[in-house]
Amino acid sequence: MVSFLCLLIFVARPVLLQHNNEDPVPIPPSPQRTGGDAAKGYDYLINGDYIKSGIPYQVYLFGAGADKNNYLNRVGINRPISHEFTAVKAANGEVVVAPNCLNCHAQVFDDKLVVGMGNSLVDFTKSKKFNLANIELLEKLLKLNSPKQYEASFEFLRASKAITEQLYAPVKGVNVADRLAYLLVAHRAPGTLTWSNEATLKIPEELVPTDTPPWWLLKKKNAMFYNGFGRGDFGRFLMASNLLTVNDTSESRQVDEHMPDVLAYIYSLNPPPYPKPVDQSLVAKGRVLFEANCSDCHGTYGDKGSYPNYLIPASVIQTDSALYKANYSDPQFIDWFNKSWFTQGAHAAQLVPFQGYIAPPLDGIWASAPYLHNGSVPTLEALLNSKIRPKFWSRNFDKPQYNYDNPGWKFTVEKKGDSVTIYNTTLPGYGNYGHYFGDRFTEKERKAVIEYLKTL
Repeated sequence: MVSFLCLLIFVARPVLLQHNNEDPVPIPPSPQRTGGDAAKGYDYLINGDYIKSGIPYQVYLFGAGADKNNYLNRVGINRPISHEFTAVKAANGEVVVAPNCLNCHAQVFDDKLVVGMGNSLVDFTKSKKFNLANIELLEKLLKLNSPKQYEASFEFLRASKAITEQLYAPVKGVNVADRLAYLLVAHRAPGTLTWSNEATLKIPEELVPTDTPPWWLLKKKNAMFYNGFGRGDFGRFLMASNLLTVNDTSESRQVDEHMPDVLAYIYSLNPPPYPKPVDQSLVAKGRVLFEANCSDCHGTYGDKGSYPNYLIPASVIQTDSALYKANYSDPQFIDWFNKSWFTQGAHAAQLVPFQGYIAPPLDGIWASAPYLHNGSVPTLEALLNSKIRPKFWSRNFDKPQYNYDNPGWKFTVEKKGDSVTIYNTTLPGYGNYGHYFGDRFTEKERKAVIEYLKTL
């Protein structure tokens, strides 16, 4: 089954923010809801009914089988369910299995589930069994044999039929959150969030990929998403996955009440510490180099560390432009969002575009491969040395292996991009160019910087 529970990334109209030079643009902070309970937020994320419709419980178990790992140590009806899904009671009392946020925001890393780590192993390709033909077959069988289960699955099946065939990515490992956002809002009325069987907005042809950023970075950020256009209340963006099955804004308000707890949990997350010894003398040299060359944008670390929250103009960062350009070529989506329910009330959100990208915090960067906003660079060394970035590269998705010494995925350079397991940097939106700042380092300096980055 494809993953549906990624944070939605919407696109924006260019008139909201302009810049006329190459200076970084600071992002001001937005008021956030506080006082949440992190434990309650975690429970809601893994057991909550923010998606109230899904596949009938027994149908899910028949197709997927019982999960033997139980990484979340769940009990009851969720004991045999994969961490990426949650069994919930639909409105009519039937138990269904729905995707949850950990589809995209947790990853099995060296046989342990790391909640908050972006799932770089996610699969949105056509190789998945969850396709339109199977959805329609399931719908037909439920109508004939179990009307109550069909009723409980209706909203999920309705949305799946509308979006699945337009949600496929050409390679594994990339997130399709932008595309998911386009498809869902195109079928929703902005004020009431009610569903329309026909898309009411024009859907772009190209799917722009992203790499899922770690949740533990959010506590430092004044805005969400790679281009920093998620302004205002973060909870409204975090709950937007509810658009998959929501019937109206009364359901959305119920989900919204849990957002302070969810945000408290996300703010409690920290990156996994580097598990191997580091060369402390090399770390010291790397820190000096980092603070002299990188900290103006990415901040400083340690007890007195600070993060500047800068947007970097496209002319400076020079990375693949497809993501931020989509904000300007398809303004109908910002129109939808900025007049929608998400912008109403005391905890309003807003979208503000920018021609460029945010310079993110680097906490846990050693474990955050692949790199750049589209996941086009497999290792830290290649991020800091553009000359060695592979045009085509593959990794083992069945038995993924991480390189601790040179942080990043163990990969193979390929001659062409003719497989869903091969990252093809020649595809639109998949380019691995830009962020050339590390090229100025010597090989020894680069090694020292990487050794320091392992400690963040």
